[in-house]
Amino acid sequence: MGIIGKMRGELVDIIEWVDDSRSTLAWRFPRYNNEIKNGAQLIVREGQQAVFVYRGQLADTFEPGHYELTSENLPIMSTIQGWKHGFNSPFRSEVYFINRRPVTDLRWGTPNPITLRDPDFGMVQVRANGLCVIRIADPAIFLREVIGADSQVNADEIAELLRRVISTAFSDMILETGVGAIDLQGKQVELSDKLREYVQTRVDDEYGLAIESVTMNISLPDEITAAMTRGVARGVEERGFLNNVGDMNRFQQGRAGDAMLAAAQNPGGGTAGDMMGMGVGMAMAGQFANQFNQQQQQQAPAGPPPVPSAQTFHVDQNGTAAGPFTIDQLRGSLTPTTLVWSQGMAGWTQAGQVPALAPLFAPAGPPPLPPQAPPAPPAPGQ
Repeated sequence: MGIIGKMRGELVDIIEWVDDSRSTLAWRFPRYNNEIKNGAQLIVREGQQAVFVYRGQLADTFEPGHYELTSENLPIMSTIQGWKHGFNSPFRSEVYFINRRPVTDLRWGTPNPITLRDPDFGMVQVRANGLCVIRIADPAIFLREVIGADSQVNADEIAELLRRVISTAFSDMILETGVGAIDLQGKQVELSDKLREYVQTRVDDEYGLAIESVTMNISLPDEITAAMTRGVARGVEERGFLNNVGDMNRFQQGRAGDAMLAAAQNPGGGTAGDMMGMGVGMAMAGQFANQFNQQQQQQAPAGPPPVPSAQTFHVDQNGTAAGPFTIDQLRGSLTPTTLVWSQGMAGWTQAGQVPALAPLFAPAGPPPLPPQAPPAPPAPGQ
């Protein structure tokens, strides 16, 4: 600084900040060697706060008003510099003016799409953007963490920082809440308030900022937006249509069919339109034929029905259950008193009492002939 500038700075005894924009968040009053005269006038306008800093240490603060700087209204500065009977003129101190008004034009957006799981569409990538209104809530934290040794801090300098914070908070919010892609657009107001809370917890103690409000606009992929529009236009039940879209093969076939129909219905298409119309007919006929063949294959039995299985039995062999055995395998090895069990029986039963095993105990030959009656005695006189 030249001699003229030095003299002008020493003669100036009014400390104020005249700023008609909302883009400047903090401004340091320029003064040669930071020297301030005894009795200098300090003017703090509405929406401002003046902060005195001595050797990097926050000292006295002043709210809106008009002040004459003396040792009486600079108690912290007096303690730091050891003024016992008033301070000498001039004294050294940095004076920062802090803008306490809200900054309303801070825009944000997700630099990369956020991937989420949707119950209807599967994995979906969404984007978001909006506006954020901020305000300096704690000048001490803002001075220490953001201003540092800068002479001026504009909103653009912290815009990129806040954009990263908001984008990260948005990603964490939708992943933690588990909201689907369709519900994101229907709950934008509710989710905006929740996003503000997520962002506030990350900038409050770290940067001394207050998040007044956050607005957001959710952008879905064009394919999903088109699918939603098509479902409403055709009067298709939303849930069923979205389930069909989940099969990407069917979705692509539908899109290709629409394109062919549009070309075939084009009155100015000429020969190309006619050929496309023929192609549509052939394609639809082929598709119907394939669907009919698939249905016939699904309905036709694959082979003869299975042969019904023969009844089997478990047998008690010295207190141990053996088997299962078929009736033919048990032939000749059972006694009527042997305990047996089969599926459907209430418990172990003697084999002779099971109707299915009765043929095993039938006699091998024909039954004995009935006894013949004795011959009749001869008649008298014979």
